[in-house]
Amino acid sequence: MQWNCYGEYNPVETSPCTTECGLCLKACPFADSGENEDTIAKRLYGAVPGIRHRSETGYYLASYVGYSERHRPTSASGGMATWLLETLLTEGVVDHVICVSPTGDPERLFSFQVFDTPEDVRTGAGSAYYPVEMSEVIRQVLEVPGRYAVTGLPCFLKAIRLAQQRNKKLRERIVVTVGLTCGQLKSRQFTEYIADLAGVRGEVAGVRYRGKSQDQPANNFYFSFTTADGKERRLFWNEGIAEAWRNRWFTPEACNYCDDVFAECADVTCMDAWLPDFSGDPGGTSLLIVRSGEMLNLIEECCAFGKISVASINISRVVRSQRSVITIKKSHLAYRLYQDELLRKVFPKKRIRSSSNLSELERWKCKTICAMQRQSREFTLKNGCYLKDGASSLKGEMYWDLMQLRLIRFLSFPFRAVRYGLELVAQTLDRR
Repeated sequence: MQWNCYGEYNPVETSPCTTECGLCLKACPFADSGENEDTIAKRLYGAVPGIRHRSETGYYLASYVGYSERHRPTSASGGMATWLLETLLTEGVVDHVICVSPTGDPERLFSFQVFDTPEDVRTGAGSAYYPVEMSEVIRQVLEVPGRYAVTGLPCFLKAIRLAQQRNKKLRERIVVTVGLTCGQLKSRQFTEYIADLAGVRGEVAGVRYRGKSQDQPANNFYFSFTTADGKERRLFWNEGIAEAWRNRWFTPEACNYCDDVFAECADVTCMDAWLPDFSGDPGGTSLLIVRSGEMLNLIEECCAFGKISVASINISRVVRSQRSVITIKKSHLAYRLYQDELLRKVFPKKRIRSSSNLSELERWKCKTICAMQRQSREFTLKNGCYLKDGASSLKGEMYWDLMQLRLIRFLSFPFRAVRYGLELVAQTLDRR
């Protein structure tokens, strides 16, 4: 796996393929392998006693809201993913944990790594909005016996499940998967762009993507950049990061064809509690969807002994917490597929069917965001994000698209107000 010109990872042939076995495509989460998240998850969880299913979340046994007091300060939200990985090690459920952690290498700021102690696992706490790839850690799983837990985004875990079907060692050794909800990946240029926006001059040596401030709500976290000379710059979410994130700047094209929000192939899925009750808490709060009976027993036992502070939450509220991501990965995806059909483009087969059933405002919004996504990727070819004032140059190119989005937001205000009122009613009913 090597960097391409957009700051994304691509597979590169290092020697001529002699077997032509096709395993690479059969394990690729975006290739038409004949399997999707529904068929994979049904085989894994369909027979679990008490299991239920929703189209948005896939299978689920239970859903929780809460946090780990010990892990909360250094984690992106409530620290439940880090707590779970540590507990799997200390309880002897697994021998090794695979997760993303900082490298200290400016050319590759983050990577998947294998850890054997809870102390090492803590180095991977927090989010990493940076490209990573799994070839090195998968090679270690194949070469070093033991029981492994793997944490990853939906597409990574789908790839692991597909690979497990065709490799006995992966099937036997990867015994727990911990998923993270996902709306999109980002290229390495996203980090360079935000660093430039924060006023960083010079090479970025380290990044913290989800810093918390006690005087700010959980949904206004900051990015912290460290340079080689030890200087630090911070930029809060509402100071420009949100604009680049929501408008899909520096987002790989593959993300346009993902319809899995809740990591449906994972034993447990963790996410932020983006709900009015919790998003104002500076400490951060986690939501969990549990699909494995073993993981459910572990969480309930630790909750009973006071090791974590969690409570059951209605699955409808979990779905509502990720509403904007669901819109992009379901409704907007259906419209993008419809556009691809009109243009006779080749695209992977998805569970979502192509459809033009969007309002005129939503169509306009979808097209505008797609245009900005393409422009941001092409911007890296023309200018790169290492140049001084690169951030302002990109924003200048996006000016008219941003103006269109503001107009769309203004015109859609009555609809959003009605929807917000209905959501408040629904939340009240859920609590009852």
